[in-house]
Amino acid sequence: MGKRHEERREEIIQSALELAAEVGVKKVTTQAIADRVGIAQPTVFRHFRTRDEIFAGAIAWLADRLFGVLDATLGSDLPPDRKLERLIRTQLAFVACHKGLPRLLFSDRLHLESPTLKKTVQKVMGRYTARVAGVIREGMIAGCFREELEPDTAARFVAATLQGLIVRWSIFDFEFSLEAEADALWRFLHAALGRETS
Repeated sequence: MGKRHEERREEIIQSALELAAEVGVKKVTTQAIADRVGIAQPTVFRHFRTRDEIFAGAIAWLADRLFGVLDATLGSDLPPDRKLERLIRTQLAFVACHKGLPRLLFSDRLHLESPTLKKTVQKVMGRYTARVAGVIREGMIAGCFREELEPDTAARFVAATLQGLIVRWSIFDFEFSLEAEADALWRFLHAALGRETS
């Protein structure tokens, strides 16, 4: 008996991400995905109509899991600056487990070739920066962060700093520990956002 639809979709998505990490997005074909999963290529098309639909499914699958973890942190009783620190550490640990994600996010497929895929990522980025802006706003009220900050702008720069680190990690073929960079990254961001203490 065959696997349930959702289980098979998840296998296809995970295989696409693994292949993206190993060979790059351009070389991820539906045949390569089918071979990795151990199914016939037509089976892939029973679950996804196109390769871009697989990639969009991968982005949605990753986003659901990432936001599930992040929202647990954001809903905690930690002070806002500790929430933001934990959110950053959690995100880096999450991305470290999914090397195909940066390969997909920084690929020509997403940036130039697939407007639909780009829109999917833009929505995820919007959700993410809204959550970070909320923590920054909370921290401004609590006195953790500087009161002159503009939360939405600050959130975009936090996201951009993280993205820059992740790009460097991907360009260096994942040779250094992304999680090991968390301390230095947090010190930098905390200095930029935090209130000066006399």
